[in-house]
Amino acid sequence: MDKKRILTGDRPTGKLHLGHYVGSLKNRVELQDKYDCFFIIADLHMLTTKPTKEDIESIAVNSRELVLDYLACGIDPSKSVIYLQSAVHEVYEMNLFFEMLVTVPRLQRIPSIKDMAKSANLSELPFGLLGYPILQTADILMPRANLVPVGKDNESHIELTREIAKRFNTLYEEIFPLPDSLIGDVPSLIGTDGSAKMSKSLGNAIMLSDTAKEVEKKVAGMYTDPARVRADIPGKVEGNPVFIYHDAFNPNLEEVADLKARYTQGKVGDVEVKQKLAKALNSFLDPIRDKRSGYEAQKGLVEEILFDGTMRMREEAAITLNLMKKAMGLAGAWKKIARKAEEYKKSKAKNS
Repeated sequence: MDKKRILTGDRPTGKLHLGHYVGSLKNRVELQDKYDCFFIIADLHMLTTKPTKEDIESIAVNSRELVLDYLACGIDPSKSVIYLQSAVHEVYEMNLFFEMLVTVPRLQRIPSIKDMAKSANLSELPFGLLGYPILQTADILMPRANLVPVGKDNESHIELTREIAKRFNTLYEEIFPLPDSLIGDVPSLIGTDGSAKMSKSLGNAIMLSDTAKEVEKKVAGMYTDPARVRADIPGKVEGNPVFIYHDAFNPNLEEVADLKARYTQGKVGDVEVKQKLAKALNSFLDPIRDKRSGYEAQKGLVEEILFDGTMRMREEAAITLNLMKKAMGLAGAWKKIARKAEEYKKSKAKNS
């Protein structure tokens, strides 16, 4: 491999939001010229919390929305492989092999698993959700990735991937690199409600595809400093979602500094601060919305990109799985059986 490799992606549960952009998408776009990039539409992972037939039937539509968001943000399918996880069957075998290399107590120490169960309103932890990081390990190691752009909440998953890769390399043969995680400049973007990170399921997200009016409405309803009931009362900037968004998306640093100074002095109202944030966000989103609309008008384009990317990943997956089986001795066992069976058949035919 000439370039080092990246693997990252998203579950097809709907369109992407600003949190996805700062947490991972921005890095993906910037790194696709330096790395060979593999971007997974992780529909198998979706089943851990959304296993109903209705959820599964939504995969095709949601996958299309994901790819449109990718393209609109600048991901180039001529440089990057975008593929559908469930259509690359080698991942099932790799997942099984890796399950043998990790204990249940180790999985139970991963904090995000319980958080995912809670967000999905699950009273008990399904086996598939507990094993989510193992399947994620198979995703990452399938193209033998060196780097994984993730949000801060998934960093512990990459630690487990490194442990599993190291254990495989030690037990059998050194096949896998030990991938590093890459955290975005804004590791976790708080939602508009100020109580949790931005999430589609919590209804506190600003989507990359939201219209200008939708952005204005969501910003107008954003949580700020609860102790500030009037504009002439000094407010807190630190931890204030409106100013967190200003820092992340408003390129006018002088304007942001002025708003912060006046806010802490009680010389500016929330309305002005939010109006300027909505303007900054719409300036950021305008080119993304325009590109998305252009790609969406090209019927069949997204499906072609997904098909070609999946076929490319199947080739890569076959190489990795063959390397694994050879290192483990599984390929040799089957070859011996097949050879002996063929020899027996020939001998039986000769003697009959």
